[in-house]
Amino acid sequence: MTNVPVETLNETQQPVPGAPNNWRRFFSFSTDHKVIGIQYIVTSFFFFLVGGLFAMIMRGELITPEADLIDRTVYNALFTMHGTVMLFLWTFPVLVGLANYLVPLMIGARDMAFPRLNAAAFWMVPVVGILLMSSFLVPGGPSQSGWWAYPPNSIQNPTGNLINGQVLWLLAVALSGVSSIMGAVNFVTTIARMRAPGMTLFRMPAFVWAVLSAQLIQLYGLPALTAGAVMLLFDITVGTSFFNPETGGNPVLYQHFFWFYSHPAVYVIILPVFGIFSEVFPTFARKPLFGYRVVAVSSILITFVSSLVWVHHMFASYTPGWMRILFMVTSMCVAVPTGVKVFAWVATIWGGKLRLDTPMLFALGGLVMFVFSGITGIMLASVPVDIHVNNTYFVVGHFHYVIYGATVLGVYAAIYYWFPKMTGKMYYEGLGKLHFWLTFIGANLNFFPMHPLGLQGMPRRVASYDPEFAFWNVLASLGAFLLGMSTLPFILNMVSSWIQGKPAPANPWRAIGLEWLVASPPPVENFEELPIVTAPPYGYGSNEPLTENLSPSNAAN
Repeated sequence: MTNVPVETLNETQQPVPGAPNNWRRFFSFSTDHKVIGIQYIVTSFFFFLVGGLFAMIMRGELITPEADLIDRTVYNALFTMHGTVMLFLWTFPVLVGLANYLVPLMIGARDMAFPRLNAAAFWMVPVVGILLMSSFLVPGGPSQSGWWAYPPNSIQNPTGNLINGQVLWLLAVALSGVSSIMGAVNFVTTIARMRAPGMTLFRMPAFVWAVLSAQLIQLYGLPALTAGAVMLLFDITVGTSFFNPETGGNPVLYQHFFWFYSHPAVYVIILPVFGIFSEVFPTFARKPLFGYRVVAVSSILITFVSSLVWVHHMFASYTPGWMRILFMVTSMCVAVPTGVKVFAWVATIWGGKLRLDTPMLFALGGLVMFVFSGITGIMLASVPVDIHVNNTYFVVGHFHYVIYGATVLGVYAAIYYWFPKMTGKMYYEGLGKLHFWLTFIGANLNFFPMHPLGLQGMPRRVASYDPEFAFWNVLASLGAFLLGMSTLPFILNMVSSWIQGKPAPANPWRAIGLEWLVASPPPVENFEELPIVTAPPYGYGSNEPLTENLSPSNAAN
């Protein structure tokens, strides 16, 4: 945390002397957590558009049974890059960006614990993007082995060049892992050490609990993925034999390294979204979060149980029977704390005075799609069902209901909810609702047909298919194009609102939380005087003040 006096900061409005105090600060090495948060969000949204473009090209290919739009090798490269970009350059960074912006404000801190480390972690993200995109320029093109990079496919090097698409992919993933570990150390330290006076663990907002839980997963899981990526890089470049079966290596060992992190990584993504739901529902239902303490503890339970489920991705990989049963049980156990959250949200909404503004619509839509993905997730945790639909489109459908349906809709809910706080401007409600309906209809039209396709036996990762699967594929492709179009009102809304939107008050939703007690946008070090917290969050319907020294009237509107 910087030691610059607050009085000086209020005059310069910049924690770093000489740093720009206008739009150019978003292109600088700023150490302000709010600037870094917006840098993460905008950068990741750019890559969201790139990954979405790859997806629409693939759906354009799949609208007919024949491979008649792009070459099969190009198709393989596109689905590899689509998955990689969407995970490592969109979902992880955008959620880290939201956490960066919100966590210090929510816990009453002036900044993150290590501001320069925070900035360094962000600037690795564009480098990761450049590494991945540059693979289109090397001989042989990008990696074609999928975002999971299973050997022996990923060890193939038909061009014979040392610098090839797979090597660049591995360097990008390893660098992304280092960036995320740096961020996780920063978040855990900040939450553990920099909470305002009086903010006990059970006075933290549910979003902060969710971020803490997700970052703990990063700390125990990411070293395994990063180590696996480095070992695979050694196999490709210097000829070691960790995973190469031709020289005595074990490719299944790589799957253990990969899934030990990459299944819990789903919770790294979905836990902050759970936190977003827990902030939005009470505000727009005007009711306290039902079972707040249980919701908070369930985040930690998910962190623990998620470390015991990775083998359920390997039921079809010569996994012994006893291990299949063990991991089937542990995988199903995740549904318990997750179900607790779902019931808490429903109880929060039940009987509330609902306001269906855009953030609430996206949160409700995300919840509906998450519940559907949870049902199919339980099915996939079962060994017989998993083996039956293994490597079919059923898995693709389930995964996209989690990652797009719940996560992306949750991110949109968060952006609309905190947009007035971040920019000091209100967004246009009509464009927001148009964006929601296009997104919700497009997502379901795109991803639901994948389930019957999978049950009928259509394999995933193919550029052509049997004509009997054409009907559902046409529907899915139309949904993908509608989903692509849905981003247009969002971009128009965000840009025009930020430039010429109506000024936002400090607390446009009459919400309860420390971030709503400061001006919109917040001053450089957030609080002129650190708050003294005296009550738990979500005190809707209660006259008990959240702090003893700050009130909404202190904020400059």
